[in-house]
This record gives sequence, C-alpha cells and structure tokens, in this order.
Amino acid sequence: MSLAGKVALVTGAGTGIGQGVAVGLAERGAKVAVSYHASASGAMETVRRIEELGGEAIIVRADVAVKAEIDAMAREVERHFGGVDILVNNAALQLNYNFEHDDDSYDRQMNVNLKGYWQCMQAVIPSMKARGSGRIVNISSVHAKRPTDFDTVYAMTKGGIKMLTREAAIELGKYGITVNAIEPGAVNVGRQGTKETRPFVPPELAERARREKRDVRWKFPLGRVGLPSDVASLVAYIVSDEAVFLTGAAIRLDGGSMLL
Repeated sequence: MSLAGKVALVTGAGTGIGQGVAVGLAERGAKVAVSYHASASGAMETVRRIEELGGEAIIVRADVAVKAEIDAMAREVERHFGGVDILVNNAALQLNYNFEHDDDSYDRQMNVNLKGYWQCMQAVIPSMKARGSGRIVNISSVHAKRPTDFDTVYAMTKGGIKMLTREAAIELGKYGITVNAIEPGAVNVGRQGTKETRPFVPPELAERARREKRDVRWKFPLGRVGLPSDVASLVAYIVSDEAVFLTGAAIRLDGGSMLL
C-alpha cells in the first residue's frame, strides 16, 4: 500500500497513537506534517524517526481547541507541501473526571476531542475538494460504543465523533473525499500527559487481577493490548487506494476485548 506522493497531516503526533500513525504513513511513502500542542520533544522524536526511514516531515504546532491555530496550521502545511491529501484527527484530551466535570473541564474536553476534529476537517476540506479527493480518519475509541465508567464527557465526545464521521461521509462523498473512524481499545502509548486523574485500569480491577493471580491481559482475547503500530496499519489501509469504497465506517480495533 504505497502512499508515495501523498501529504498527511496527523494531529497529536508527538506521542502515542499519533506518533505511531505518523511514522507508519511515512514508512509507506507519505510526506507527513507532525502536529503537536505540548509535546515539542515528542514531535521532534517523531520527525527523527521519519527521517531515519528516509521520509520527509515537518513540525506544525497548534492547539486544536483554537480555530485560529488550526487555520494557521493548515496554511503552513499547504505552503510547505502544497495541500493535504490525508487528515488523521488524533489529538485528544482525557481528563478522567467521572461525572465531576465543571463548565471549564467540559468545554476543554469537548473543544479538543470533538469541536477540534470538526474544525480541523473544515480547514483541510477546501484543499481536498480542489484536488477532487481526500481521506479523513478520525481516531475515536471503543467508548463510542460502550460507557467508559471513568469519564462521562470523554465518552460523549467519542460518540459524537462517530456521528461527525457519518454525516461528513454523506456530505463529502460527492467530492471524492472519504471519512472513516477507528475505535481503538486499550493501546500501550507509554506515559500519557493528557490523563489527569485515574489510570486506565481502575485500582479495583488491578487488585482483583492480583488476587486472582492474573494480569489485565485476561480481558484481551489476543493476549495483549494494542500498539500504536496496530492503529497505524489500519490507518494506512483506510487512506490507501485499496479502500476507495470505504466511507462512513467506524472500525473497532481492540483485539476482541469488547467481546468479553
């Protein structure tokens, strides 16, 4: 699945899934705009890994909760690479506040996780329409399908991403633009700066696993959690010419964990 000649913009590409996706697309020949907000050193590491592969990448900083910064990011990518063929909306904020959100934390999470996706799409769609083609992939979560039990608002944003994807797929299809979502389960992304309170595995679950002499992998039929490279492989397929007829889909990528 060669992506040679394509330009990809990946948000949240300084860490975790975004970093894995950016590197994975570069491996397949895409030129990559590595977007970050707070992880400058991570973005530099992403570019280092891409250049080590012989790929081409630039760094663009933007807070995807701020429309002016999104628009400036899109203009910089267009100035440098001539436009955007592939948008991967990945930047996200996970606060883990249960039902304890106030107006500020609610707005922060909504503005990054949902409004930010919508506005990033708005910023690149004119370029895609001009080319008569485009690929948009929205990174969502299995919590678009089931409750999180750790953050109501986070789950709301992920459910919203699914409908944003579906509605956009209908509206943009006539321009040759496909829009799809990936719903990862647990992914090993190392240290995560966007999680402010509870860890991914609740203490009671970890304690139960300890008592039963099992680890949390018992929740995953394939015996492990996901890796950023797993997500990257699926993104690469969705944005390739092999998936030209795929749009409006929300693909669960969780190693079967939702089956248990």
